[in-house]
Amino acid sequence: MTDATERLVNLALYLATTRVPVSAEAIRADVAGYPAGQDEDAFLRMFERDKKLLRACGLALDVTDADGVPAYRLDPAGTYAAEISLTETERAALHAVAAALATDPGFPFGDDLAIAIAKLGGAGSETVVAGGLTDEHPDMQGALAATLAEAVASRKRVTFGYTNAAGDARTHEAEPLGVFFRDGRWYLVARDIERDDVRVYALRRMTDVRVDQRRPGAPDFEPPDGFTVADYILLPFQYGPEAVDCVLRFSAEESWRAPRLVAGQGRLDPADDGSLLWHVEARDLGRLAAWMVEHGPGIAPVAPDALRETLAAGLRKVVARHGG
Repeated sequence: MTDATERLVNLALYLATTRVPVSAEAIRADVAGYPAGQDEDAFLRMFERDKKLLRACGLALDVTDADGVPAYRLDPAGTYAAEISLTETERAALHAVAAALATDPGFPFGDDLAIAIAKLGGAGSETVVAGGLTDEHPDMQGALAATLAEAVASRKRVTFGYTNAAGDARTHEAEPLGVFFRDGRWYLVARDIERDDVRVYALRRMTDVRVDQRRPGAPDFEPPDGFTVADYILLPFQYGPEAVDCVLRFSAEESWRAPRLVAGQGRLDPADDGSLLWHVEARDLGRLAAWMVEHGPGIAPVAPDALRETLAAGLRKVVARHGG
């Protein structure tokens, strides 16, 4: 059974990562720790206590009206934490404890802990992570994310090898602006210096990541005005080299789930039969087909033909493999 502290952590992470405000009922359904079968009054009392505790910890909640129902998400601009000053001894102790937890397979927040410790700097921080594609070494992603988070915080340029989805490999020099975690993978948002363009890079495709140390302690760049990493957190099928305009249909019975699933991407148009047509840009039809299966039933491809063919081919493979 989830205890109160774990439930609060789950609630804080959920509210921090949702792209759209969510209702109390959605929170009750999606956040681990609220007892199944609990009556509504008991849930609302527990939820009110949890909101007060989050606010007491410095987490500001943004409350909006969604069709007459309060909806919540974390307000990053209003969330704060008191400044902490650590001695080198305290910093070293934190690194030692965190290293034990971050490498424990049973600890669920190892990657997040690695990033937090990287931001502390001092003992144990890394400036070079070398090796093959991190998809072949999943344990490297957390360490690499921590290294890049430290480069973001100190505004130091990085160089790395990168193999894109088409298999083309080249070396990039970039100004790291933010890292984020989505669907089990880490991503870097950075300005590619040669192309003068802000791009998203999957950490699993990186090799030989190096942080520029020619001017230690001095920042190499300033982030663009108004930059926020949230603008670059897309759905998993929206990363890739070539954009394709797609249309999906949410059935009338499942249309209530659409606003949360689309996460603010694309456009939802209502149809006469109560269904919703979702117009969205995709860059990986295979991953979009997988997304549809994962979040179905009630989600069907409308266009283009290539999407329908990709979904059908994938389903045929599943039947051939598991159909006996």
